Amino acid sequence: MSKRIIIANIIGVIVVVLLIALGGYFYIQNKNYVKTDDAVVSADMMGVVAPTSGILTNWDVKDGKNVSNKDVVGKVSDGKREIPVDAKMDGKIIKNEARKNQMVQAGQELAKEADLDHMYIIANIEETDLKDIEVGDSVDITVDGDDDTTFDGTVEEIGYATNSVFSVLPSNSTGNYTKVTQKVPVKISINQASDKVLPGMNAEIKISL
Repeated sequence: MSKRIIIANIIGVIVVVLLIALGGYFYIQNKNYVKTDDAVVSADMMGVVAPTSGILTNWDVKDGKNVSNKDVVGKVSDGKREIPVDAKMDGKIIKNEARKNQMVQAGQELAKEADLDHMYIIANIEETDLKDIEVGDSVDITVDGDDDTTFDGTVEEIGYATNSVFSVLPSNSTGNYTKVTQKVPVKISINQASDKVLPGMNAEIKISL
C-alpha cells in the first residue's frame, strides 16, 4: 500500500471522527440547552408626569440622576399654588424631556425613570422548546454591549400567551393557513450586570435544562 493511500485513509478516519464529534456536540447542545438570540435587555420603567397644567417653576432632573420613590423633583404652578412633581419609583432618570419654566399639561410625561439595579432579559422562545423550560433554570447570558462577559441568570417567569396574541397585524382572512411556530416571552433575571448593559440592548441566552 502506497504512502499516498495510507495518508488518504488516515485523513478519512480523522474526518469521520470529527464529524461524529461534531454531531455529538450538537446533539448534547440541543438535548441539554435552549438557545436564542431573539432576546433583549429590559427594566421596569415609569414616567415622571405633571400633576396639573401650568408652569414648571422648579425642575431638578437630568439624565443619569438617581431618584427614590416619592422624591420631589419639581413643582408646577397653576397660577394659584405650586404642586410638587414626584418620582414614582426607585430608579435612575434615563430620559429628561422637560426644562424649567416651560408650560406643561396635566399628565404630560416630563421624564422617564428605570430600575437599572434589577434589569432582566425578555427572551422569545419557540413553543416547541417551551415544554423543557422551568422557572428556576439557570441561564448563560451575553449582551451585545458587553460581549466579552457571560452573565449568570435565572428563568423567572414564563409567559401566558404567545407574542402573536398581542400582534397589531390583522389575522389571515383569506382561508389559506400556514402553520407558523409561535414564540412565548420568557423573563430571565441577570445577575450583577455591568454598567455597559443597558435597557434595549440585544442579548443571547442559553438555558440549561
